Amino acid sequence: MSEISTSSIIPDVSNLSLEEAIKSLNSSATGLSSGEAENRISQYGYNELASKTVNPILQFLSYFWNPISWMIEAAVIFSAAVGDWADFIIISVLLLGNGLIGFFEEKSAGDAVAALKAQLALNAIALRDQKWTSIPAKNLVPGDVIRIKIGDVLPADCMLLECDPLKIDQAALTGESLPVNRSTGEVVYSGSVCKKGQAEAIVTATGVNTFFGKTAKLVADTENSSHFQKAVLKIGNFLIIIAMVLIAVIVIERLLSGELEIVRLLKFCLVLTVASIPVAMPTVLSVSMSAGAQQLAKRDTVVTRLSSIEELAGMNLLCSDKTGTLTLNQLTLGEPFLMPNVSEEDLILMATLASQSDDPDPIDSVITSNLTNTEQLNNYQVTHFTPFDPISKRTEALVKTTEGKKFAVSKGAPQVILDLAIDKGKIKAKVNNAIESYAKKGYRALGVAKTNEQGEWHLLGVISLFDPPRPDSKMTITEAGKLGVPVKMVTGDQVLIGKETSRQLGLGTDILDAKIFRETPATMIAQLDEQILQADGFGQVFPEDKYHIVDTFQKHGNIVGMTGDGVNDAPALKKADVGIAVSGATDAARAAADIVLLSPGLSVIVDAIKLSRQIFARMTNYTLYRITATVQILVFTTLAILFFDSYPLTAIMIVLLALLNDGAIMTIAFDNAKIAPKPQQWKMSEVLTTASVLGAINVTATFLIYFLAKKYWTFFEVTDKLHPAAATPLQTLVFFNIALLGMMTLYSVRTRDAFWTLSPAKPFLLATGISVTISTLLAIFGFFDLIKPIGFAWALFNWGYCFIWFLILDRTKITIKSLFDNNNQGLGSKYLKQWDKLKMRI
Repeated sequence: MSEISTSSIIPDVSNLSLEEAIKSLNSSATGLSSGEAENRISQYGYNELASKTVNPILQFLSYFWNPISWMIEAAVIFSAAVGDWADFIIISVLLLGNGLIGFFEEKSAGDAVAALKAQLALNAIALRDQKWTSIPAKNLVPGDVIRIKIGDVLPADCMLLECDPLKIDQAALTGESLPVNRSTGEVVYSGSVCKKGQAEAIVTATGVNTFFGKTAKLVADTENSSHFQKAVLKIGNFLIIIAMVLIAVIVIERLLSGELEIVRLLKFCLVLTVASIPVAMPTVLSVSMSAGAQQLAKRDTVVTRLSSIEELAGMNLLCSDKTGTLTLNQLTLGEPFLMPNVSEEDLILMATLASQSDDPDPIDSVITSNLTNTEQLNNYQVTHFTPFDPISKRTEALVKTTEGKKFAVSKGAPQVILDLAIDKGKIKAKVNNAIESYAKKGYRALGVAKTNEQGEWHLLGVISLFDPPRPDSKMTITEAGKLGVPVKMVTGDQVLIGKETSRQLGLGTDILDAKIFRETPATMIAQLDEQILQADGFGQVFPEDKYHIVDTFQKHGNIVGMTGDGVNDAPALKKADVGIAVSGATDAARAAADIVLLSPGLSVIVDAIKLSRQIFARMTNYTLYRITATVQILVFTTLAILFFDSYPLTAIMIVLLALLNDGAIMTIAFDNAKIAPKPQQWKMSEVLTTASVLGAINVTATFLIYFLAKKYWTFFEVTDKLHPAAATPLQTLVFFNIALLGMMTLYSVRTRDAFWTLSPAKPFLLATGISVTISTLLAIFGFFDLIKPIGFAWALFNWGYCFIWFLILDRTKITIKSLFDNNNQGLGSKYLKQWDKLKMRI
């Protein structure tokens, strides 16, 4: 980021008149030239705030300043204290390696997410070289003239030029709950939102010189932990408690048995603790989320809040806009309804005068493009234009002819335009019949009216607009239904239009008229809720109605997604579990949304649902594996010491197991995963039950081979069974057995079905392959005196032995999963009750 110059101070114009401010800024109402703007960037710097940057060295060192790292560091110190320099070097190298892996993985993840969010950087419409041009907001300079319209997040501090009053939402800056009115000559601040109106303004301050930049209450981006992250971290605490209890048992047993080398005992317990708790958990979660965000970005979907990926996986209801999402938003004109003595050409001409000429929306574009004789426009001058807003539902233009005559013209929702007409009582039935006729065909209607010399409004006619459904919408809706996510259409159009569009898309045709929200008394809210829950969609919806729809569905236990594009959609997008700003959404809607779509249509949302469920599955698989591995190493080690009065592993072996496992497990973020057929939620009872049973199987497998080797296989006889520093072939056998079973367990838990039904991704296959190759080579050839070799024959035997147990483990997993899928919650509920009791103490 470029440094912001402090050599030139931006003049304070807040107390000056508009004319004085323009003069002080050495500008004019016609804006700046490109050359002058470049000079001012050099003088004042870019329009951006200095971002908080973390020193990479300090960030790297932070990986060695946490409770987990402290325990490894203590083990390093104990190794040095007793002169075990080999242990000292190896544990130090492993500690450093673990820190490097975590640093680079999370840095890569953070950089990727920052790059994705950069795609949503604001643009501004600026008057450069006397032409309106879209430029990056960071390139604005004091003296620039910009255009502000409804839904814009203001990119800099500005003073309003000649305009009608605007409504500006300054809540993020001042805490004011209601929008404030601002008019000509008044200052509006960077970061506030235009809620109503349109204006031109001159930039008075940029970057750190804005009110937003100076205030101590800067709005910082915060990433709240998701339900999944909180649950997984609580499991981490749960595992730590189990580890501490069992290690306390080991310490007491060793001391009662006459253990004299206390420092070695403490070092062993420390590294056992490190191997038992989820060291890689924060990194795996971060990498999984950011990798998923990158995959979504390839499908034109930008995630602004990473934890929303979990909510997207659990979403069981989607409320979707009609226009532009379910339809193409490519309008064509149909046969118009004309009042007496009004021609089609006159109707289109008046509608064109009531349209935005230099920044048209889709409706304005189709109207102006259908004006056959554009030279007629030279006979009229629009002296004032009021843009469309969701409240008034119409535009209005004040027009002056070349002959000096003045009149007003308006276009908008036909019922709104009809209400303007002085003779609405006479023409209402006829006009409503025409509107209803259009609606039955799925056509939108647009009323056009004009004032006479007395200022009285007269309806000219109704324009019909057809917006065809997107070719892929029907198939996408069907696919979303198969994924357990029904789509409810939400439209501001008439109920009849909604019904016809729903029929074409294969949706239900029970479309609820949203005006019932405003007419239902408080005593009948329960009945209204039931109607909302049963409806297939909603018509004539105001933006504030969307909030009520979302709230009702959430109160009844649904995880709701809501799409939106306008500034007034922001509350509903914030309220929804997954707020989705559709393609072309306003800045305010994007800022409120969790997910921003860069391409139109519903198919990208369905793609995002599928991908989020894969991400959820990967993180669930990691959690399941982590609990299983912890149960195996902790319970087995405790049993071996209690029953055989010996250390089954050395400290170095335990640290090696932790490193080999964590290095491989990080690639689960890139592994293949099946797409669940229904919304996903955190199933604590199933995870705890499955992990406990699988952990018990692995403990049995390892304990059995340890027992046989110690009691009956002479190759593994040990003379000094209580000397923890002397590595033995038996300890190597146990090390190799746990390493192999760990990787095999990972291959089992990554799918709910048989392990062979899902092929691994290349990164995952490579990482796990390297892990088992290293452990196999260490078992066969040993490593100095730290790991004694057991030879090829015993290594091959261990492979076969582990594979047999792996088949038993996989079959057991399938059985447990099927029990839960059949709603047999007996064992799971028991575990869940125990978990609830425990987490009350955490």
